[in-house]
Amino acid sequence: MDNSAPVARAPKHKRKWPKVVLGVVVLAAIGGGVYWAYIGSDAKPNKRNDKVPVSLVTIGKGDIDIIDRGLGSVTPLADVTVRTQIAGQIQEIAFQEGQIVQKGDFLAQIDPRPYQMALEQASGTLQRDQALLKEAQIDLTRYQKLVAQDSISKQQLDTQNSLVAQYQGTVETDQGQVDAAKLNIDYCHITAPVGGRVGLRQVDIGNYAQTSDTNGIVALTQLDPISVVFTLPEDNLPAVMKKLSAGTVLDVAAYDRDDKTKLSDGKLTAVDNEINVSTGTVKLRAQFDNPTAQLFPNQFVNAHITVDTVHDAVVAPQAAILRGAPGTFVYLANDDQTVSVRVVKLGASQDDRVEILDGLKEGDKVVTDGTDKLRDGAKFTLPDSGADPASDKTTPASGDKPAADDSGKKHHKNSGT
Repeated sequence: MDNSAPVARAPKHKRKWPKVVLGVVVLAAIGGGVYWAYIGSDAKPNKRNDKVPVSLVTIGKGDIDIIDRGLGSVTPLADVTVRTQIAGQIQEIAFQEGQIVQKGDFLAQIDPRPYQMALEQASGTLQRDQALLKEAQIDLTRYQKLVAQDSISKQQLDTQNSLVAQYQGTVETDQGQVDAAKLNIDYCHITAPVGGRVGLRQVDIGNYAQTSDTNGIVALTQLDPISVVFTLPEDNLPAVMKKLSAGTVLDVAAYDRDDKTKLSDGKLTAVDNEINVSTGTVKLRAQFDNPTAQLFPNQFVNAHITVDTVHDAVVAPQAAILRGAPGTFVYLANDDQTVSVRVVKLGASQDDRVEILDGLKEGDKVVTDGTDKLRDGAKFTLPDSGADPASDKTTPASGDKPAADDSGKKHHKNSGT
């Protein structure tokens, strides 16, 4: 009898798992081979296409305007509500709503007949009192001769002198009344006090106009010239006041709401007399010629005031300026078609140009397009693969930037595969 213990056998499923693992390993090896054969090979550097296509700009010199920017609104130099200066019925309206009028143009007519009658009455009174004065003056001359002959008392002469003075005062009063009546007739003929655009009329023919009417007859807004009132931070005020104190006339440009389109050029004419303590800003006024009505009353604008100009500055395009770990830098193109990271110090900027205080000199070439694929020491090529980088003549002073052609775009695309 065999008393030995039975040999334990592993379950069937446990004996099969090494074969499964082996199969997975084999499949992984095959997949890796396929990847490196067909896909991974694309990740290998392509010795023929390892140059990055870029655009270059040659650093030059130019003038940079130091410009302060402020928000403002178009404000008419004259915004007049035309009111009647006498009461009366409107006989005529001589303007069209929205019409451009010149100073002195006829706008409306008040019925002048009551004032013409008042003028006739005042004229009659004046003539009567002038006759009395003339008679008293003749008597005064006669009395002076009689006193000289000792024919009448001096008291009579003094009385006649007083009577003449009285009549002279009466005549002057009468003359004032005549002048007032004539002025009232002039007021019946209402004219434009300034040139500009009339608004919507507030009265119609037949209405009785009075001096107490709040809305008046029509509103008149001067459009040319016109002004822009804008604000600047108080920190920018000393530079502006320094220029004004030296007698410099500062240029101001008005741009649209998006700050992209220039509307007009003007001159700074006034600075307010105090700083707004709640906002820390000061108001300024600039005047603009506005013959084509590019600036419209109450229009929102951006004001650019040129405080100073830096002459013969080393100028680079904004597109070449990068910011990162080294600080503010550019990619400088070398003669061997490689780039170097060059840290720069910036000064004043204007539009798409910036002043370089340190780091670049006139004649240097910097990369403006394709910088995202560059690193220090990387090789580059121009979009035209046969071009020499030294042949790029674009300068920042002109604001131009070379654009890649179709062949450059294809080369750029193929270099990444």
